[in-house]
Amino acid sequence: MEMKLDIKGIAASPGLAVAQVYVYHSNEYIPAESRIEQPELEVKRLQTAINEVKQELEIIRASTEERLGADKAEIFEGHLMIAEDPDLIDGIIEKIKEDSVNAEFALYEVSKSFIEVLSQMDNEYLRERVADVRDVCNQIMNRLRGVEQQGLSTLTGEYIVISEDLSPSDTAKLNLESVKGFVTEIGGRTSHSAIMARSLGIPAIVGAGKDLRQIKSGEWAILDATEGTLLVNPSPDELANFTEKKSSYDQRQAELAQWVNRRTISADDHHVELAANIGKLEDVQKALDNGAEAIGLFRTEFLYMGRSTLPSEEEQFNSYKYVLEKMQNKPVVIRTLDIGGDKELPYLDLPKESNPFLGQRALRLCLERPDIFRTQLRALLRASRYGNLKIMFPMIAVLSELREAKQLLSEERSKLEAEGVELAEYIEVGMMIEVPAAAISADLFAKEVDFFSIGTNDLIQYTMAADRMNETVSYLYQPCHPSILRLIRMVIEAARKEGKWVGMCGEMAGDETAIPFLLGLGLHEFSMSAGSILRARELIGSLSKKEWDVHTDQAMTLASQDEIQAFVRNHQQGGAIL
Repeated sequence: MEMKLDIKGIAASPGLAVAQVYVYHSNEYIPAESRIEQPELEVKRLQTAINEVKQELEIIRASTEERLGADKAEIFEGHLMIAEDPDLIDGIIEKIKEDSVNAEFALYEVSKSFIEVLSQMDNEYLRERVADVRDVCNQIMNRLRGVEQQGLSTLTGEYIVISEDLSPSDTAKLNLESVKGFVTEIGGRTSHSAIMARSLGIPAIVGAGKDLRQIKSGEWAILDATEGTLLVNPSPDELANFTEKKSSYDQRQAELAQWVNRRTISADDHHVELAANIGKLEDVQKALDNGAEAIGLFRTEFLYMGRSTLPSEEEQFNSYKYVLEKMQNKPVVIRTLDIGGDKELPYLDLPKESNPFLGQRALRLCLERPDIFRTQLRALLRASRYGNLKIMFPMIAVLSELREAKQLLSEERSKLEAEGVELAEYIEVGMMIEVPAAAISADLFAKEVDFFSIGTNDLIQYTMAADRMNETVSYLYQPCHPSILRLIRMVIEAARKEGKWVGMCGEMAGDETAIPFLLGLGLHEFSMSAGSILRARELIGSLSKKEWDVHTDQAMTLASQDEIQAFVRNHQQGGAIL
């Protein structure tokens, strides 16, 4: 008798699907130890296997770039770096030579130790690279053994793939005509499999746990990646309910599509700007497809990541020029390099810090390394004549940082003008408000910038003294806590007095509870992930700016986020649901 299962996981990429299950195994191979007489020949065999894997990775990288864009292909540039990592590869070679053991055993032992060290790192970014190292080492092992890895590219029919995990190379090879979605035992929303799923536009659930091991290939399942549930061996009634839900989901997507080409106007005719946050060049088209009126945040650090050297001035110039031209004179806010915290550049070999989120990151690093900063500023200035560029500095706490950054920008402008380079006549210069000290002193900063953009992701964690990556204190990550709303009001009012505009580029800008308050407070620009824009536009169209001016003043007297969320629910009459 078929066993019915109802499994809950993390909704990583939204969507609905029904299909047969295909259980994908990538079981770890544990080799036996063998003594060898000629270690040099064994080292040569290892190096041949590594070279074959590098060639295969280069093919996958090129294919992924063609299908999904250069940003997603950078995952495999990272894999190529792992295949060349001297700490890993030299360690394997050393074990072969010193212990006179076979390459398979040396690879297994050294990679296991390597992965254990990464797993225990305090840095979340490095911990997340464990899956990448395991993926590359498995590929080398398969080459040494002369076996073909079970693939997902040759599937025929329609399937929901179930696996312990899907590596980036697994996900990149998915045959999208056959794979209607996937569910993994481990992983989170920021794992590479989740990122790739969102890029591919297929439903995915991650972190569903060990219950997945009870599922057999060929069983039927309903995948609801909007709710994060997998229903195995559904009844006829459940299949009928799914069909109805799928129809409603498709209809809802079609309804949202009507908002693509509309301006963002409240019910009482107040206009705000809905913008998109982007990290890569390919994201610009997604922003336009979803009706973005601007780019509110271009995270330029992604131009620096997933590679072994700094991007050149020319490379950066071409990237900025592309975005500005693609947006056809719509505003484009480009944030200068924001590295540090959970975003590292290994090739810079920066000193380790005990608390990198409070250390030398973002603008602090740029001011310490003006050689890197000046290159980026020159590229930005050169690109300025191709669109409506606005330059934004991140992680500012004191006025001296802002003034030094503006001085470097002015110096590079003067140099370029002396060289006869054509630049935009005027470029707005702004700063992120993500440090509480900057929010409290917003009246001082407002005199020296053209705009603010509130980075709520960091502002909340710094204000609440709660690491947003730490599950044990996640209850303190409260976007609508009275202290956060008061800081935001303080920033907006300070800017208003100086005639400056204020945007928001943190996740809060697309939050259904926060949007009414932000509208009432007078936020000018809401910047969010492209997929949230249409729902936000619909919601704002149902709200009265004048009414929420009053409601926001009332809400400021409440004592907790729970009270404020209840207040929103009670006052949103007839509002659209995000």
